[in-house]
Amino acid sequence: MDNALYDYSPIVHRPKLVWPNGARVAFYIGLNIEHYEVDKPSTSIFAGTSHLKPDALNYGWRDYGVRVGIWRMIEAFDQYGVRPSVLLNSDVARLYPQIIEAGNQRRWAWLAHGKNNSIFQADMTVEEERRYLKDVVETISGATGRPVNGWMGPALTETFETPRLIKELGLSYVLDWTADDQPFPLNVPGVLSVPYSVELNDIGLFVGKSLSGDEFYQRVVDQFDRLYQEGEHTGRVMALALHPFVMGQAFRHKYLEKVLAYITGREGVWVTTSDEIAAHYAQSYRTLGR
Repeated sequence: MDNALYDYSPIVHRPKLVWPNGARVAFYIGLNIEHYEVDKPSTSIFAGTSHLKPDALNYGWRDYGVRVGIWRMIEAFDQYGVRPSVLLNSDVARLYPQIIEAGNQRRWAWLAHGKNNSIFQADMTVEEERRYLKDVVETISGATGRPVNGWMGPALTETFETPRLIKELGLSYVLDWTADDQPFPLNVPGVLSVPYSVELNDIGLFVGKSLSGDEFYQRVVDQFDRLYQEGEHTGRVMALALHPFVMGQAFRHKYLEKVLAYITGREGVWVTTSDEIAAHYAQSYRTLGR
């Protein structure tokens, strides 16, 4: 079937996208803070034990993120004035409330990211998904004391009904469709896609490709430099996707600091959140991409 979820729009044929203060690039951190069920396989650093119950090796590696890695990363975010856009499993709010408290103190943006990263929604019926989304969104908004505006499915999974169902709950954008360097409207009125990245993502780069810290830094800088150049003509979005159990490892910390120093040190960069990107686009550029 052809894609009816959004329309084709060549970026070179769109009106100029202008960010606040004339910034060339809107930069945000997509920080995945997740919970994993102990008896199900998931993202693994060693496939040889991923089928075991429990899989102490891989589960422990993932669990490091909420126990240690996130707190190390917070130091870097605070140092460089970055407020992450948190892709939050609702189970995190229930099981790790200290993380919610720390994020609220820093005015992080909270996006709904499923119940946990062991449950995917792609095969749910409409009513199953409606109940699931309602529970996730209400749990997160109740725990954070803030409305939820954005959605990203675990492993970027959706159904064809997801945009319509999140709109019913008052959400206005998704990150799952990584098809652009600018926001664009979906064919559900009032719902946008905001850029995210599966390539500029610490799991893919460090775990999938085994990049060194220096190679990671260069990839991020190369991405930023090109978008910055193109942003002279029309605004771009740069998302950097991070996971505390990957980027939060001690030997990678200095590379996170280097990346943040490079990007936040440049003129013409709007260091922001996905919430603010979506709101700015919705207010000023409703017809762009049509």
